[in-house]
Amino acid sequence: MITEIKEASEYIKERTSVSPEILIVLGSGFSSFVEAMDNCTTIDYKDIPHFPQPTVEGHSGKLVFGIVKDRPVMVMAGRFHLYEGHAPQRVAFPIYVAKFLGVKGVIVTNAAGAINQEFKPGEVILVRDVINFMFRNPLRGPNDERLGPRFPDMSSVVDPEWAKRVKERVELKEGVYIGVLGPSYETPAEIRAFEKLGADLVGMSTVPELIAARHCGLKTIVFSCVTNMASGVSHGRLSHEEVIRTTKMAQGRIEKVLKTAVEVF
Repeated sequence: MITEIKEASEYIKERTSVSPEILIVLGSGFSSFVEAMDNCTTIDYKDIPHFPQPTVEGHSGKLVFGIVKDRPVMVMAGRFHLYEGHAPQRVAFPIYVAKFLGVKGVIVTNAAGAINQEFKPGEVILVRDVINFMFRNPLRGPNDERLGPRFPDMSSVVDPEWAKRVKERVELKEGVYIGVLGPSYETPAEIRAFEKLGADLVGMSTVPELIAARHCGLKTIVFSCVTNMASGVSHGRLSHEEVIRTTKMAQGRIEKVLKTAVEVF
């Protein structure tokens, strides 16, 4: 895979003068954040060698390079999910490309259902830990030591100092995110089980990217936008349209949190 990573990163370097310090992975409905960036250069995923293509509404499929709070950043406006049929290694591929571009930190965002009843739709939650309930791992198979160690430490999936600096600027609740395979939403019985496991939030992304980022030594921080109460917590039907609608309503809050995370990196 390292040859593909190098080819993708070289293609990108030839098309932007920005040397990014931070990668921001935008979740469902978050793509409007790029409007808050300055001096932008956009590259379509379809033009980048070996890059996968998103197929889900709310994921536009572009890499955007620019400036946020005087820092050079690259933004994934559109992410990949295992439920689309992508292999875990392919979902993690952009993380390694970012590493080869010089990125030092990764901000991962997602739209999530709230298991914890203290959370409300529209809130942005700082994820302090994750549970991998996808039963998939992007590191499965032969390891390339040029990318990272065979057995990476996952005791701090979120950089504690980075998280501390963000919380000094923005008041945020914290929670544990459980990643599931999808694409079907969870049953009420599953949500009750996840609650007993210690999960506060549930979603269908984030975990593969986090594992890859920790594997290659990048600092990480994760934010979930609560888009709905999880199945059984509320009695309404769940839909992707509701997810997109709620993230759009929360754009101001999301933008504030992301800008703060970039500024205090």
